[in-house]
Amino acid sequence: MNAIILSVGDELVLGQTIDTNSAWLSQQLAAIGCDVVAQLTVGDDQNAIQQAIEESVGRCDVLLITGGIGPTADDLTRQALAAAMNVPLELNDQWLHRPQAFFRKINRDMPEMNKIQAMIPRGAEMIENQHGTASGIRFQSQIANRKSEIFVLPGVPKEMKSMFQRDVLPHIQQRTGGAIILSKILHTFGMGESWIAQKLADLMKRDRNPSVGTTVSKGIVSIRINARYPSRDQAQQQLDATEQQCRAVLGDLIFGADDDTLAAAVARSLAPSRLTISTAESCTGGLLAKMLTDVPGSSDYFTQGWVTYSNKAKVDRLGVSENILNTHGAVSEPVVQAMARAARRLARSDFALAISGIAGPTGGTPQKPVGTVCIALASAKPAPSGAGPSSSDSDSTSRTFLFPGDRETIRDRAAKMALTMLRFHLLDKPLPF
Repeated sequence: MNAIILSVGDELVLGQTIDTNSAWLSQQLAAIGCDVVAQLTVGDDQNAIQQAIEESVGRCDVLLITGGIGPTADDLTRQALAAAMNVPLELNDQWLHRPQAFFRKINRDMPEMNKIQAMIPRGAEMIENQHGTASGIRFQSQIANRKSEIFVLPGVPKEMKSMFQRDVLPHIQQRTGGAIILSKILHTFGMGESWIAQKLADLMKRDRNPSVGTTVSKGIVSIRINARYPSRDQAQQQLDATEQQCRAVLGDLIFGADDDTLAAAVARSLAPSRLTISTAESCTGGLLAKMLTDVPGSSDYFTQGWVTYSNKAKVDRLGVSENILNTHGAVSEPVVQAMARAARRLARSDFALAISGIAGPTGGTPQKPVGTVCIALASAKPAPSGAGPSSSDSDSTSRTFLFPGDRETIRDRAAKMALTMLRFHLLDKPLPF
């Protein structure tokens, strides 16, 4: 069973309002085994809405339409539906009672224009709206040999969600017969999408169930697994099996699932062991500290951070040697190692991360182009036998990276790479790239 979602509104096609309705409806339909084959958006134009309806009904079992059923002149969905189905609009006394009762309840006269909300295509049924005056429409259509059910709901999310869950979802669920689509998202950082896809090639064949695909957002390559089966138990079993196959191929490159972040993955390793982290940042301007403290409970492991943007701040606040700065430059591994060791010593933390780089758009040189970033991690040296850990002695490791992109992208990748260096250190493994 499949569905098409049609969203109506000038504010949507002009980008003035984000269409959250379609995303929410897709999630609800997936949970009951109904595939969404398309999401369409059209403006408040009767011909455009009519054309979208006519083109959709023959391609799907269910057409869900949101928006365009208010009382104003730009609300044209009911007119377009009637034209597409080649039936007239008719005044329905039962429907007219609804907006009249609503306005009586708030002690106001109903504007004449609200009568249009009681005009429905001949043969349609009403879907009650308990939160507003725009009642929904249910209409059964047949194009060629394919029957489609059309549900028209308000564009206001609160009204739409209530009506969908109460009157539409149970009906569709009955037709799917208990089928379900279960999903899982696994997240990686450090390798490109093409590399991940190559590793998962056999699992990403398009005729496979569960299906496996990849997406990229801000450097995070996510593996999306969708299991479509007649029952929840079967879908869960197959979803779990495919997840394990993905993990077997990618190993520790996978840092989390679903809503996980890199910082949350690091927190899971730091907090239970009562380990602490501090930061010293230059080009990222505190972004790394922000990522770490975005995680609830971060006070258990994050001690403090320094933003030492200028060379003077590196010297005055962290005690970085002027000789090291003059010899190697601010963007260098010796400098970030000195920053990390100083941050760890001053904060008395178990670990410290330091970042210095050229985020652009200017400041690059042939030797150190824009995107050059140095990152260091300081940790305690192994203590002599019988001695406790030292807060002053540090081992430090560092790497130089060249990140592509604009200023925002470079800073974001730098902070995430620092977290990744710490994560692999906590796993007692080298970076795999």
